[in-house]
This record gives sequence, C-alpha cells and structure tokens, in this order.
Amino acid sequence: MEEKLIFEMSVKGRHGVLPGGFDVPGESPGEVLPGVALRDDIEGFPEVSEGDVVRHFTRLASRNFGIDTGFYPLGSCTMKYNPKINEEIARLEGFARLHPYEPPELCQGALELMYELERYLAEISGMDAVTLQPAAGAQGELCGMLMIGAYFRDKGKPRGKVIIPDTAHGTNSSSSHLAGFKVVRVASEGKGVLTPEAIKSVMDEDTAALMLTNPNTLGLFESNIKEVVEVVHEKGGLGYCDGANLNALMGFMKLGEMGVDLVQLNLHKTFSPPHGGGGPGSGPLGVKKVLEPYLPLPRIVKEKALFSLDSERTRHTATVGRLKAFYGNFLVMVRAYSYLRCMGRTGLTRASEMAILNANYIKERLKGHFYLPFDTPCMHECVFTDRYQSEKGVTTMDIAKRLMDYGFHPPTIYFPLVVSGAIMVEPTETESLETLDAFIDAMKAIAEEAEKDPGLLKNSPGKTETARVDEAGAARNPRLRWVQGK
Repeated sequence: MEEKLIFEMSVKGRHGVLPGGFDVPGESPGEVLPGVALRDDIEGFPEVSEGDVVRHFTRLASRNFGIDTGFYPLGSCTMKYNPKINEEIARLEGFARLHPYEPPELCQGALELMYELERYLAEISGMDAVTLQPAAGAQGELCGMLMIGAYFRDKGKPRGKVIIPDTAHGTNSSSSHLAGFKVVRVASEGKGVLTPEAIKSVMDEDTAALMLTNPNTLGLFESNIKEVVEVVHEKGGLGYCDGANLNALMGFMKLGEMGVDLVQLNLHKTFSPPHGGGGPGSGPLGVKKVLEPYLPLPRIVKEKALFSLDSERTRHTATVGRLKAFYGNFLVMVRAYSYLRCMGRTGLTRASEMAILNANYIKERLKGHFYLPFDTPCMHECVFTDRYQSEKGVTTMDIAKRLMDYGFHPPTIYFPLVVSGAIMVEPTETESLETLDAFIDAMKAIAEEAEKDPGLLKNSPGKTETARVDEAGAARNPRLRWVQGK
C-alpha cells in the first residue's frame, strides 16, 4: 500500500470535529489574547477529516521498526529491550506529574530516588561521586572535560591537550574541542588496543587527560588500561573513560579500580530506558574524590534523613556551574532506577555475561562468511568487514540494505572508522538463541547471494515499503516542504 502525503489527501472544506461556541458571553479569542498569539489560517495547510488523520498516522506508525517489533543488532548504541515495568514506574503520578519547581519538602521521594541512583552508579563504576545532571552521554563527556580544565586552572598550570585513540567514540574529540582542548590522536597500531608505549610517545606535561573508550569501538577490552593510565598519571594527567559500553563490564570490573578518574555512564544505553529518535537521554558523570568540588550544581544532599538540592555556589567555588535546567531528564533516571532495583547485583553481572556470550556466538558462527579483522574474543560487540564480498562488487551498504528484506534492522555500518567497510554487530543480552540463529542464517544467506547474484544486493531492499533510496541525494537536496504538483 502506498501512503499518500497528508497534503495529497486534502479536500477543500473538509475538517475534523470542531468545538462549539465560546461559553464566555461576549468574548472572542481576539478580545482575550494578544495579537501575537493569534494567526490566520495557514496557507496550503491540509484539510482532512479526523478519521483520515488518525488512519494516516496509524498506518505510518505501523511501519516503524522498533525494539518491540524486531531485532536490533545495532552496535555502538546498545539498543536493549526496554522492560515494561520501567514504563509503569515512570508513569506513576507522583513522578510523571512532578513539577520542576516543586519545593523540596514536597518531592522527597524523587530526591531520594536520585540520591540513591547516584550511589548505585558510583558503586558500579568505582567512582566516589556522581552527577545526574548531563542530559546525554556527549554532555557527560563535555562536563568531564570542563571539570578537567577547571582542575588544572586551579592548580595554576592550565593544560591544553587531550590524547584520544583511534578506537574511541567520535563524540570524544568533539567534547574535548568544545571544552577548549587540542586533540592528539594516537593509533592502536593494528592490534585493536592501546599500548603503554603508544601513550608514552605523545604524553607530556601539557596533556590534561587521556580519553579512551573501554571496551573500545572494536568491541575489545583495553587490556593494558591500568598501565596506560599510569603513564598519564606519572606526568600529572587524568584518565577519562567513555562508559557508553559499560554493558559489557557490569559486575565484573570497576573502571575506578583500573585508575580511571572520570567516566560518563549512559543510562539510556546500559540501564535500559529507550532512546530512539534522538532522545531523551541521561549521561551521568562519575568522578574520583579529587574532582568532586568541580561537579556541576545543584548537588543532591541528605541531612538528617531529609533531601535537598544544594545550589549555593559560595560553598562550591570550584564548580563548573549548571549544565541542564533543573536536574536533568528525571523520568529517564526513574526508568534506570527501576531497572537497577529489578536486576540487583547478580542480575547486572548476568546481563554482561549474556551480552558477551551472544556477541562471541555471532562472531564465531559468521567469521567464515564475513571477514573478521580481529579474530580474538570480543566483549559486547564484534566487527566484520565486507572484504570477501567486495571482490564481487558488493559493499557493506548493500549487505545492510539486503538485511532489511530478511526483516532485521541493519547493524551499525562503516564504524569504527579504523576498519574499512565495518559491520558492527551488537546483540545485547536480551536476545534469545532462536533470534540470534535467525539473524545468523540471514547473514549467511546474504553472503551466498553476494557470491552468486551480486546484482540482487545492489538493488535491495525489494520487500520493504520503500525501495532503495539515494541517501546522498536526500542529504544534499532535502525536500522540506511539499509543493503542489512537485
């Protein structure tokens, strides 16, 4: 079924249910509202009945692919299943209808939840203090880099550089740049992990921090992390870890015990709140004691069993200030808190075990069909390339498009950048053996098709609502407004 644009469904004079007349005698909108709040009819606005509007958007919604409709092998984003109990908790009236300006004495439950969540995240990561304020992982990164800058300025010795390996997340460089640092790139030297020697070659007394991702974007654990961070510490620098991939570490190890001084934790990834469509998210930042004075305000404090938000800058002269209105995306925190309380310590460990097991199962069953640049045990995700298929002219993009015909959302492609034609697969812990086997069978079938009928892949997908589109053309010449007859 081809769905028309709602503009194409328009019939002049057709409309939905209209309210009756005003029940306030003698007053019209123009008499009670300022002119700036009034507008005439929008030119070209579709005139459609209420029933047609509902059907139109319902049909469009049925075409959405989400974690509730199918498998997301989407590496780098941890598209976990979103437990429905979390949604129930977040919809409790006391949480959902809590006004940001509610006085602290009337929202003790919410403040206690955030206070406890900070403690849980500090325990999981091995940090001493946590702020929940950052609204996304990248903002958590920025918060950390701003704190690092303030720390060195307070010491009277500002530093200007940050070391970032080629296996780090792309936002790491952006966050460092926004915080005023110059980025020094360092290569993993073809081994997939950093070496102390590589860091020694670039570490100096103008370097404020090493910013790495662990497990890294290749899905590999940075096995030299303690030695690498020690190299940085020896010259007075700090160790920052991007914790977006914490889903592979929960319960096994604490980043703080590896020498890391700061880490951001993506609640909307590791701890199960949904984050499709660009948000909302939550990127709490955990720090060691030496950096606690620089955390943003307000801070949640507990005095004699009462909770409050401490916003007194005079008591926190070193703070980097405020990052987000109020205290961040609260209902994302509620969902994460629900997940943590449901899972408990053993449940979190089990989740990491299953995430690692699932990724290695896929790696082992597909490595003869797709090239595996690092044939070593992985953590929560594995990375293949299109090297075998490219001999027939089939690219990673073709493989991803064809996978849609088999009913699966494509994995992350062409990332990490250190691997040419990358296909990153992250199954997460929530997928069953039957789902993994169905995905593996589809990938094997695609590999066979690439060998026997590469043209089929070049013209895929063929079974979806929309055929293959020109992504480059859509990005460079987007149609943002509908025009009659065009």
